[in-house]
Amino acid sequence: MLSSPRVGFQNLPHVLSSASLSPLPRTAKSFCQRKPLFISSSKVEERGIEFETGDSFFRHESAVGRDLSVLAAALQRRSIGRGLRVIDAMCGCGVRSLRYLVQSEADFVWANDAFEGHRGLIASNLSSVVPRVSAEGGRRWVVTHYDANRLLAGRYLQGEYFDLVDVDSFGSDSSFIRSAIATVKIGGLLYCTSTDGFSSGGHRPQHSLSSYGAYVRPMPYSNEVGLRMLIGGASREAAALGFLVSPLFSCYSYHGPVFRVMLQVFRGNLNESSNYGFISYCNQCGHSQTYQWGELGQISCPCRNGMVSHSVVVSGPLWIGPLHNTDYVCKMLELAREWGWACNLKKCSSLESILTQMIAESDPQLPPGYIKLDELVEHKLILLLLVQF
Repeated sequence: MLSSPRVGFQNLPHVLSSASLSPLPRTAKSFCQRKPLFISSSKVEERGIEFETGDSFFRHESAVGRDLSVLAAALQRRSIGRGLRVIDAMCGCGVRSLRYLVQSEADFVWANDAFEGHRGLIASNLSSVVPRVSAEGGRRWVVTHYDANRLLAGRYLQGEYFDLVDVDSFGSDSSFIRSAIATVKIGGLLYCTSTDGFSSGGHRPQHSLSSYGAYVRPMPYSNEVGLRMLIGGASREAAALGFLVSPLFSCYSYHGPVFRVMLQVFRGNLNESSNYGFISYCNQCGHSQTYQWGELGQISCPCRNGMVSHSVVVSGPLWIGPLHNTDYVCKMLELAREWGWACNLKKCSSLESILTQMIAESDPQLPPGYIKLDELVEHKLILLLLVQF
């Protein structure tokens, strides 16, 4: 779908046009004192693609997260039926940009990293496989060194939108979410990341409130809460622009920890069926429930027969709908098998296991969270005693 004029996004800083590759003035946020980069001779291989990591931040453990985004980008290209345009706003050594170009067959990738010392590394990785200019004379990729938020805001102000915006951020920095959403074409994808395990565990409720607009309390399924917190924060920012976001898949990884969600952006407004509400958890019986805004005065737990219970804690607002889109994840699994990334006769792929688990978790009837096995056994024993008497 072709991009259309966007409204509701104000007060963004102006940046240079895409025709200019000269860097912007460095700010305190984007510039750090580091030694010039010397590219090492050792190479890393991922899904058949070789690249250098240099002294950039790189995690082998994040390969599955990159697999998921590459599959989604390829599906997006098939869906739109035209050239795929991608922004990799925090590209590091450029491996994701490279994989988008080669495996997702993106027509254009904007590879950006705030540290200018990585320019040689990124350009070397990209040019070793994909020429900067296509045979037809069009640019296949560019490398810049802007602050991610400034880059995204500038693309919006230039009226330049992308089919996939990938922001692999660290910590709980959510300042980029609104500018990222504004840069995505209608129906396009936003792949965003958080590594804030403290907030998802309910240990810094004021911090999660300022970053994602959610007051998070301690709950046993903090990994799931972290994903719902991230999606909920994106929902809030999208609503301010007159858009809705819907998760296609969500993934938690223990290293970091890392919370990743792939969101699709649509026009629309929040309403009672927008899955943006609250989650309660009872510390006494382990029961979890979801509540919409109009039900805030009715929060209780079945173990108290509708009466007020001090054992109930509430977190929100968060995303309270399914974390994955069943049909979409099934297409991802089908494509992974088509590419030979899934299980074979010799070994089973962790990627297929994750996608299969996502499909199982995508049932919209499933409540949030889970019940611990010891609690389940305890509840069954209580029921047996009640039956006997």
